[in-house]
Amino acid sequence: MLKLTNVEVAYLNVIRVLHGISISVDDCSVIALLGANGAGKTTTLKAISGLLPVEEGEVVDGSIEWDGQRIEKKNAVEIGKLGIVQALEGRRVFGHLTTEENLLVGAHNRKDRRAIREDLDMVYHYFLRLKNLRHNIAGYLSGGEQQMLVIGRAMMSAPKLMMLDEPSLGLAPMLVEEIYDIIQRFNTERKTSILLVEQNVRIALSIAHYGYVMENGRVVLDGSADFLKNNEDVKEFYMGLSAVGTKKSYRLVKHYKRRKRWL
Repeated sequence: MLKLTNVEVAYLNVIRVLHGISISVDDCSVIALLGANGAGKTTTLKAISGLLPVEEGEVVDGSIEWDGQRIEKKNAVEIGKLGIVQALEGRRVFGHLTTEENLLVGAHNRKDRRAIREDLDMVYHYFLRLKNLRHNIAGYLSGGEQQMLVIGRAMMSAPKLMMLDEPSLGLAPMLVEEIYDIIQRFNTERKTSILLVEQNVRIALSIAHYGYVMENGRVVLDGSADFLKNNEDVKEFYMGLSAVGTKKSYRLVKHYKRRKRWL
C-alpha cells in the first residue's frame, strides 16, 4: 500500500533530517516507528502526509508511493483525498468547538451524510466517553479525552491509512491501554492500516505487526514485533531492561550501542 524508498528530507534546503529512509506499510497492517526524540519519526509522517512545506521542509531525494502512485510532490490536500490521514502529536483540537463539531471536521471532505452519521456512531461506539461529552467544548476536555477526540476525528475521515503521532504521550498507563485497545480493534474491524510513531516501545509492539527502529534520521533495525520485543538492544535501550531483566536507568546510557549485525 505505502512504500518509502531512500527518502531524504531537508529543512530550508540545508538541514538534512532523514537520510535514506525505506519503509513499507501493507494493507490492514499496524506498523510501528520507534526511536528516541529527534530520531526523525515525526518528520517521516509529515513527508508522507505532505505537511513538510508548512515547516519549510521538503523531500529532496527518494520516492514515496501510495498504491503504486508517486505522491512525494503532492500537497497535503491531495494526499488527504487519497485516504491518508495524520493525527498530529500534541492533542490539537479546535478548542472553541464542541466535541461533536470537532469530530465532524474530520469528515469535511465527505459528501454522504448517512455514511458520516454512521461513522459518528462508530466513533462513539469506540469512545463512549466522547458520546457523553459530545456537547462539551473541546478546550475543556482532559488530556486523555482530547487524545481520544484527535483519534476519533481521524477515524471520521474514513482513512485507508491512519498515522498516529505519540498517542500515549503524557497519559496515565490505564488510559494508554484503553486507547491502544481501541486502535487495535479499529485496525481489525475496519481493515484500516495504521502507521504508529511511539516512544513507548512496549505498548506499540503489543499491537504492531512489524516495526522500524530509527536513529538520527536512519532506520537501524527492523523486523516483526516479536523479533523486536526479544531483541536485547531494543529491550535495553528502549524498554529499560538489561539482558537479565532488571530495570536500567536511561541516565546511565551515554550513547546508543549499535551492534555490528545491524549495519
